[in-house]
Amino acid sequence: MALHEDRRKISIRLTFLQSGITLAFALLAVGFWVVQVVQHAKYEEMAENNHQRTLALRAPRGLVFDRRGAVLVENRHSYSISIVREHTKDLNRTIRLLAGVVGVDEARVREIVDRHRREPTFRPITILQDATLAQVAAVTARRLDFELPDIVVEQVPTRQYPETMAAHLFGYVGEVNDAQVSEDDALKSGDIVGQSGIEKVYNAMLMGHDGAKRVVVNSVGREIRTLDEDAPTEGKRLQLTVDYDVQKAIEDGFDSIGFNGAAVVLDPSDGAVLGFTSRPAYDPNAFAAGIDRAAWASLTSDEETPLNDRAIQGRYSPGSTFKMAVALAGLEEGIITPDFHVHCVGHANFYGRDFKCWRLSRGGHGSLDLRHAIEQSCDVYFYTVANMVGVDKINKWATALGLGVKSGIDLPNEVQGLVPSTAWKREKMHEKWYAGETISVGIGQGQVSVTPVSMAVYMATLANGGTRVTPHLLKAVDDGGGWKPVPTPPPQSKADIDPEKLQAIRDGLWMVVNQNGTGHNAQIKGPDGKPIHDVSGKTGTAQVISNQGRAAAGKTAKNLKDNGWFVFFAPRDNPQIAGVVFLEHGIHGGNAAMVAHHILDTFFAKLDGRPLPPKPMLKANLSEAQ
Repeated sequence: MALHEDRRKISIRLTFLQSGITLAFALLAVGFWVVQVVQHAKYEEMAENNHQRTLALRAPRGLVFDRRGAVLVENRHSYSISIVREHTKDLNRTIRLLAGVVGVDEARVREIVDRHRREPTFRPITILQDATLAQVAAVTARRLDFELPDIVVEQVPTRQYPETMAAHLFGYVGEVNDAQVSEDDALKSGDIVGQSGIEKVYNAMLMGHDGAKRVVVNSVGREIRTLDEDAPTEGKRLQLTVDYDVQKAIEDGFDSIGFNGAAVVLDPSDGAVLGFTSRPAYDPNAFAAGIDRAAWASLTSDEETPLNDRAIQGRYSPGSTFKMAVALAGLEEGIITPDFHVHCVGHANFYGRDFKCWRLSRGGHGSLDLRHAIEQSCDVYFYTVANMVGVDKINKWATALGLGVKSGIDLPNEVQGLVPSTAWKREKMHEKWYAGETISVGIGQGQVSVTPVSMAVYMATLANGGTRVTPHLLKAVDDGGGWKPVPTPPPQSKADIDPEKLQAIRDGLWMVVNQNGTGHNAQIKGPDGKPIHDVSGKTGTAQVISNQGRAAAGKTAKNLKDNGWFVFFAPRDNPQIAGVVFLEHGIHGGNAAMVAHHILDTFFAKLDGRPLPPKPMLKANLSEAQ
């Protein structure tokens, strides 16, 4: 009986097992039937959509180094998000969905797509550069869910700048525009190119060559395997003439003094640019990742014009810093000697008009020769000399020193200043030049306008004995085979200047800083408190509005305050550095001399083996002075 019962239980179990197996096979059969018959068209289409895709591999731009090998501009990795229209069945849906996922205005995405519609459909259209990790994650998740199969996320090299340091010198990069593509057959839509600064001037060297990767992708755009890859070639590395420590000293000086303006520092022997800045500046990193409309509008509408490179595009009256050009004209034309004296009582009358000296309130400077006239910056002395020399001879020698002409620096969009002449006025204004106009020219006012870079060349020319050097930024290039020096550009001209006459001017410049002049803020003192390295220079205060206009407008507005200049070279007898500091509405040149002091102290600290001076805490003198 027990045996019969056991057999019955086993038989029931076998029946259930057989039924389960039959059901499983039935389900598999139904599944195969659904896949192979019911959904045949769907999977056939998906299989047909498995094909190859060529992905561009963007070449990193070449790195930029300072003259001693410190990295100035480099690259970092970032992510870009693009649409591949070749795999898009519903582009409108993709645009709408992508805009929502990454948090970008849909109209902006459509604008980008519309701009690239004429390009081949296999070429990705970059919608977002430098995407955040959150944006990348959001897109990637939806690609896995098959919502965005036509979206590509790529890791690309992106330019990295030292924030606002030397922003106008380095410039910035951005997507190539239609005009640039039409002008250069080597460029194609979507390329990232230099748009200003050295990035633009040396773009062909810095760009490198893009690579490509050929992959097989499935119907949802997922890469299955890589067929082959052509690695990108990095752009050439550039070494600049810039000294990082000098550049930082310039930036720190401007940060401390609190004025806008510009500074250019040169090696007077060959024109190598040791430092260069324009303030206010901008952050080029904002452009490297694709600047948005709001940021661009903010920059272009800013009343302080941060995109304007004041060093090469700003034109200003040079004020008293122009007096050395007037002095040289008088000396070289044989009209005066270094011992020529003028008696200053605080004003002088020329052609029926009274011209004041800046020291009017103290009764003038008394009797001065050339050296002391430069030291004391006596306006009456230079009114007198200018009247004797005439505007055309002043033009001749100022031009020889580098004023009123372009410097030739290897940066884009340099403008030209002006040193007037009778021919200039006749050609431009169809009027004759009046002798009375020359009086204001004698102290760097009137029609005279200069750029800061031309003032740096001016001082370098006085420092080296008459050679008008060409300021330049490129020192060497490495194309993979090591650094190869770049030839120094030839001088613009060389003036035959009598050394003894030039020395009289240089003596006056030394006295400005080291005796009773207005440039004592530029002195570099040793441990004993005595000046070292014999800095020579000249302050300048240039009106931006006449005294009559100032009285009518009031003195409170910032843009009515005078501009401040300080031009310099050092050491006195064997100059190794020359340059200019210009403070926009900086009130007077003594403030600019404080910035120059920090630059010079840093430069000579490196030569002397001293620790670099700390960032200064400059306190500007807000009183009106020469």
